[in-house]
Amino acid sequence: MTASGQMPEAKTVADAPAGNWVDRFAPAPTRPYLRLARADRPIGTWLLLIPCFWGLALAAAADPTGYRLFDVWIALGCTLGAFLMRGAGCTWNDITDRDFDAAVARTKSRPIPSGQVTVKKAVVWMGVQAALAAAILFTFNGLAIALGIASLALVVIYPFAKRFTWWPQVFLGLAFNWGALVAWTAHTGSLSLPPVLLWLSGIAWTLFYDTIYAHQDKEDDALIGVKSTARLFGDANSKLWLRGFWMMAVLLMTVAIALALSDSPQAKMLLALAGAWGFGWHMAWQMTRLDTTDPAKCLVLFRTNRNAGLIPALFLAGAALL
Repeated sequence: MTASGQMPEAKTVADAPAGNWVDRFAPAPTRPYLRLARADRPIGTWLLLIPCFWGLALAAAADPTGYRLFDVWIALGCTLGAFLMRGAGCTWNDITDRDFDAAVARTKSRPIPSGQVTVKKAVVWMGVQAALAAAILFTFNGLAIALGIASLALVVIYPFAKRFTWWPQVFLGLAFNWGALVAWTAHTGSLSLPPVLLWLSGIAWTLFYDTIYAHQDKEDDALIGVKSTARLFGDANSKLWLRGFWMMAVLLMTVAIALALSDSPQAKMLLALAGAWGFGWHMAWQMTRLDTTDPAKCLVLFRTNRNAGLIPALFLAGAALL
């Protein structure tokens, strides 16, 4: 708060892309709240949304009738829901991490530690986002609704994971890839092994990209006692672990596709599998450019995972049309 009792003038967040739409076009009073929801950094919304696309497309590909009209709403609902729940989750994360964020150079400019938004207002903003997401979820079938509600436990736990485990990326993966289960179930009305394997594939992918991301902060994290896989593996062993994660992600996705499409025409199976293999090649490409001692390069590679995840999404969507 300033001496006049007004909130400080909103400033850009250090790790937001330059010239993002929030900084350029959003009305000034809304900017701190949009930044709190990470609207200025859309990569997180993509990473939450893409597993939803995987689950929906694989469900439609496995369905003899293919896509249904309601799938248009499932895709749109998942898109809106990913934006809202990512915003609510990030708001919750910033509420719980406000003291840590104030001690880290990359995060001290976020709205709460910089004084742009009070904790009370952040809680209200989180509730608004979650309520809107719930309104969308409740248009799906009963099992999909139950799965969506169950994911809240993971969202609540995740910010605390780095306090008690070296593997907080696992908790992030559990939450961020839950949409694969919800979207599959929204289409089929049931849950089976293929979407579970797809979810596990997404968790391995999250371990891959979020370990790269965590290398940006490992020095600050060590000073304040925050745990991560980047600190656990160190620069010497990270590449070995990352190779294991991307191989696991591709293997699990391949098995999920093979099981889901076991009775489908060969062309459909091959097209879907090509997506999984393209997914793996993109991660292999990232590995050739990774330097865990260069925070800027880590951030750039982390952001390219939008494209990595969209590769299987597009191939699965195409397979569902065959």
